[in-house]
Amino acid sequence: MAELFVLEMDGLQQSAVDPDDPTRLVFDYVRRIGDLIDAMPAGPLRVLHVGGAAMTLPRYVAATRRGSRQVVLEPDESVIARVERELPLPPRSGIEVRAEDGQTGVAGIRPGSQDLVILDAYDGGVVPEALTSAPWIRQVRGVLAPRGVCVANIVDRPPYPRIRPFVAAARDFGGLVVAVEPATLKGRREGNMLIACGAVPREAFPDDATEFRVFRGQAVADAFG
Repeated sequence: MAELFVLEMDGLQQSAVDPDDPTRLVFDYVRRIGDLIDAMPAGPLRVLHVGGAAMTLPRYVAATRRGSRQVVLEPDESVIARVERELPLPPRSGIEVRAEDGQTGVAGIRPGSQDLVILDAYDGGVVPEALTSAPWIRQVRGVLAPRGVCVANIVDRPPYPRIRPFVAAARDFGGLVVAVEPATLKGRREGNMLIACGAVPREAFPDDATEFRVFRGQAVADAFG
């Protein structure tokens, strides 16, 4: 097995890439997003990534969904340059990297053009508040295709001050699902929480998953307000 390329930002491991196998997803929450990608309708996907780092998930989509068209919004030009130098994207990958933040970048995406939007962007170890706000989430809804899906990775802990605004704004999408690591649910530590909305395939988040506790429908409102 090849050595991993691990990108650290703000003292945290943000991306892990196997240079020989882009389908190897190391972090558990990334594997769960990979499951969502796998469960979406067959064929190429149009994907917007808000936050790029070492481009783990864009590489995964390019390897598993040939012909996909992807846009990555990564505002840190030093990160883009480092990845291009040390672990460049494969030729003809269909991945376009833009040195833009999430607010600026989403405003430049054609309405109704994306099958999937993935939010995994951090500043100082947390998702910027602007990217969990109702106005920004309405922008995301505008760029999604009618059967599109949005999934966000947000690090939080009880009483969930970071994900509550996102959950409240995302209710209008329908199909709301929240997946939480058990230790985080018990308040032991901060952890990754996945919020998916839109036409979320049920098999993407099985109710019997051991790594994450899955909430749907009224259970989301009861647990996260």
